[in-house]
Amino acid sequence: MTSEPVEDEESGVVPDVVALAKVVAALRAENERLHHRASTAAVLERAKGVLMARSGCSGAEAHEELARRARADGRTVTEECWIVLGDLPQTGPPPSPAVRGAFGPRGPVPAAGRPGQVPEPRAEPCAPARPALLGSLSTALAGAACLQDVAERLLDHLAGPPVRADAVLLFSRTVHDALELAGHAGAGAAVAAQWRSVPPVDGIAPLDAFRRGEAIWLEDPARDAQRYHLIGQPPQKWLTRAWLPVSTGGRVTAVLGVLRTVDAPFGEDVRELLQSVARLCAGSLRTGEMCAGPLLLNGRRGPSGGPGVSGVPGRSGVSGTSGPSGASGASGASEWSAPAGQPVQPGCPGGSAADAAALVQAVFDALPGPAVLLAPLRSPAGDVEDFRIDAAAPHSVDVAGRRGRRLVGLRVLECYPTVAGADAWRGYLRTLSTGTPYESEPFTYEEVVAGLRQRSTYSVRAVKLGDALVVTWVGHDDVARQQALLADLQRLGNLGWTDWNLVTGAINWSPQVYAVLDRDPELGPLPLEAFPGDVLPEDAPDFTRAIRELLGAGTPVDHPVRITTRGGVRHLRVVAEAVPDAHGTPVEVHGFVQNLTAQRTAELALTETRQAVLAQRNVLQAERTVAARLQHALLPLPGQSLNLAGLRVDVAYLPSHDDLNVGGDWYSALEMPGDGGVLFAVGDVAGHGIDAVATMAQLRFTAKGMVVTGSSLTGALHRLNTLLLHTRDHHATATLVLGRYDPADRCLTWVHAGHLPPLLVRRGKAEFLSPPEGILLGATLRPSFEEAVCRIAPGDHLLLYTDGLVERPREHLDEGLDRLARAAETELAADGPGSLDTLLARLLPDDQRDDVCVLDIHLPPSA
Repeated sequence: MTSEPVEDEESGVVPDVVALAKVVAALRAENERLHHRASTAAVLERAKGVLMARSGCSGAEAHEELARRARADGRTVTEECWIVLGDLPQTGPPPSPAVRGAFGPRGPVPAAGRPGQVPEPRAEPCAPARPALLGSLSTALAGAACLQDVAERLLDHLAGPPVRADAVLLFSRTVHDALELAGHAGAGAAVAAQWRSVPPVDGIAPLDAFRRGEAIWLEDPARDAQRYHLIGQPPQKWLTRAWLPVSTGGRVTAVLGVLRTVDAPFGEDVRELLQSVARLCAGSLRTGEMCAGPLLLNGRRGPSGGPGVSGVPGRSGVSGTSGPSGASGASGASEWSAPAGQPVQPGCPGGSAADAAALVQAVFDALPGPAVLLAPLRSPAGDVEDFRIDAAAPHSVDVAGRRGRRLVGLRVLECYPTVAGADAWRGYLRTLSTGTPYESEPFTYEEVVAGLRQRSTYSVRAVKLGDALVVTWVGHDDVARQQALLADLQRLGNLGWTDWNLVTGAINWSPQVYAVLDRDPELGPLPLEAFPGDVLPEDAPDFTRAIRELLGAGTPVDHPVRITTRGGVRHLRVVAEAVPDAHGTPVEVHGFVQNLTAQRTAELALTETRQAVLAQRNVLQAERTVAARLQHALLPLPGQSLNLAGLRVDVAYLPSHDDLNVGGDWYSALEMPGDGGVLFAVGDVAGHGIDAVATMAQLRFTAKGMVVTGSSLTGALHRLNTLLLHTRDHHATATLVLGRYDPADRCLTWVHAGHLPPLLVRRGKAEFLSPPEGILLGATLRPSFEEAVCRIAPGDHLLLYTDGLVERPREHLDEGLDRLARAAETELAADGPGSLDTLLARLLPDDQRDDVCVLDIHLPPSA
């Protein structure tokens, strides 16, 4: 991301300056791209040169051989180049003519006309996840400027899965076979200073790996501490460590350390991956370009040992944006000439300027805020044209997001041309010439970040150090924003922080504590022994004991407690810890208090609701048991088919799968006295439970009684409708099919009250009977009912059923009726027992949600 400082119409900055900043930013990005291509090309050319010197082949053949090896081993060409460079012998005569045509150090490769030469077995290709990581790392190493940069790039690529490294240390061999820390990342300045040099003594893991030439895997801190002096304080900071020898030309010249907080052994795939990483590092070390200071590909350096390009530091803080001196640019973007008579030498910098910069960098590494060391870049006339960063604190950030040492070598005016001529710029020049420190007043600085204009307030200070400037700055917006975020956090979390000094008696509370405790701020804070206020008597003993253990043994407190306030009882969470002095005596207590009243109230309400649901379920279960028993008593089911007036009648009643509901489905099938006719009825009362069962019993027995005593079918429906309207439940409704079969003419006269029509199956064809006029019972005071007649032929099946047989959730009723007709045509076509059971098994789902009652009235073919 690139952003430039801009001003609106009120700022007075002309648009041409803003356009210039954008052009410079675009040029810097292009320069970085070209720099990366040049770095990669340089590695490729060196590797080609090695193969050409060994085999006498041409440059094209060497390139083709590198590509062939990369394809065979599943590597990138850049990765293969680093491996070739790492295997380059350090000393020895050039290859003899006898080995011409054999490429590389991995053994001879068969050439045309040279039978019998068998290559040595190659290592197996990496796992699918590893080639991408190694390829990306090899490309990143091509742009490394020094061993410190190598370590930082290693950590960038190894921090994620599968390695999950937390720190990387890179030790190089000295002339006395000791080790010197050449680069580190993630370990911290204190560890780097402590292990800067490792003498040739026993009990040091990296030195042991260097001497043995074998990788050392430390995966048990307690056991490893008995063998080695573990790096870090405390030693258990990194639970697993790997020390890998880095061999160049068959000789161990460095040791790579990978330190993790992961409490798990290194897997075989991770071990193989780290071995491959060590081989890549060997190539980087062997090129001869890695040294203590920065290195440019063109080999030129400034007098202070940094690259010939510079920039300005950025802002520190969580926002990650730059400050008013923010730097950006590309290493190697421009060059400058050395003073007359002073040759520009490639290689590592030397002299007092480089030593001073290194010393300042060591100091900067321990600073908590942003700081940079700016070296002036002068024209031939001696005027300061720009400044270069020779050292940068870790919290210094530029607009491109580069931090700390990555800012070293960047210029100011490449990215921020508007800085020239500003008050800060004039202050830098004045301090450089007079030695008087420069301190700016807080000023507003506007920049564009991610396409948005942002205004920030800064204060800048510059002091002279030799012929350079030490510049520090403070972003006031960061402090104010952090305070606002802290206040929002306490308000949203309904908590506040507390602090008691047990020596001076000073007490500090955040304003939110008073809101949590419902305490007037004018009353001031409470001492620790009275905190948090009026504790409920049942909570006081446990809370007092917790505070006593905090002040005695230093046991941290995380305790719930209830207090009485003006608004009622409050549920609090108190968290505190004691800070002891050198003798272990607590001298300070700090922590926080949180109001959990709303949460506890919700939990109590949820518990009460759960208990009420369980109680209601028990009541419903008991009611269902009673209703089921009552239903079985009032609606007995026959154990076999009924023979009524020459008809075979099969009855099925299936309750729903819901354990808590008993429906009001019912039937009747009985021979009438006198004429030998048969009464058929199937009905369904709305609702479930005892009320539905009671209404069902009333309708069933009343209907039978009225028809048996001579009432017409329509007259029976009218009286049943009146009965429902005058029951205890005035809103009860029911549907019903009522029919009387005359065996003399085999006719069924039937009526219905809002019920589903009967289904007639004749000669394998199913058809629903056309229903006469009728409305459900209990719907109106003046209903209208009519009769219909159906002649039953031998072999016919007539189904009377309730809606549970056809209704399904989220399905139209017509679909259920069609499904019933199709099933009846298949299952009721043949005469014989068990046909109704087969029909129900086909129609009813596993999660049957309603009761089902079915009458199958069948006239045998022989009748």
